[in-house]
Amino acid sequence: MKQFLTVLLAMCIPVVASAAGGGGGNLDSMEPDLGDKASLQRGAQIFTNYCMGCHSAQYQRYKRSAKDLGIPKELYEQNLIFTDARIGELMHNAMPDEQAASWFGNAPPDLTLTARVNGPDWLYSYLRAFYKDESRPLGVNNSVFENVGMPHVMVNQGGLCAEPPHFGQDPKVDPSTGEVVGDEACEEWAIEGSMDPEEFDRAMYDLTNFLVYLGEPALMDRKRIGVYVLIFIGVFFIFAYLLNREYWKDIH
Repeated sequence: MKQFLTVLLAMCIPVVASAAGGGGGNLDSMEPDLGDKASLQRGAQIFTNYCMGCHSAQYQRYKRSAKDLGIPKELYEQNLIFTDARIGELMHNAMPDEQAASWFGNAPPDLTLTARVNGPDWLYSYLRAFYKDESRPLGVNNSVFENVGMPHVMVNQGGLCAEPPHFGQDPKVDPSTGEVVGDEACEEWAIEGSMDPEEFDRAMYDLTNFLVYLGEPALMDRKRIGVYVLIFIGVFFIFAYLLNREYWKDIH
């Protein structure tokens, strides 16, 4: 029995490690809320406006997103589909892979499963981790994904940090000045955005929330159905126990 438990624990370790997501170092915590339709709708808008120019979500259909997010099909087509694609098609972008590879060195990856691969904490931190780095071809770098080849597409909204932002650190009080330090990821800005840091963090939360939804659209249904399955198993166990006791009551 002891050997069996050891083997079972060893089998669970890779699963836990995989669920923790990619990336290393300190990360800010992000708890997805797929029941927040307003957040998902805002995230879908940000994804369409700022991500789908280069990236795609080729394992998801526009129609499925519209249905799950509670957006009427006509409204989705008018405001969140900028190509000649129809509502029932997959969410491809308009950039050919050959041109993308020549412009960026590699074609931008599909983002359907990025939240499942890297984890929401990594993704949420990554989206807020761009900083100025003149040594890089695009003039920016990322403290979560070093030497990233992606431009900071939301620099006008979120601004650009002058130094590598820090994450996963609790605020502390500087004993010499009495000021609170470490309460913001970025201490100094090279470019200030139109949003304040709290607004931009909320926008990146919404985008990450939407990408978590993209990675597993049936997650909420699966959890809801799972509750009913557990209730059924519990009720069934009672009848199975009573039936078993009835069968064996005269056998000693």
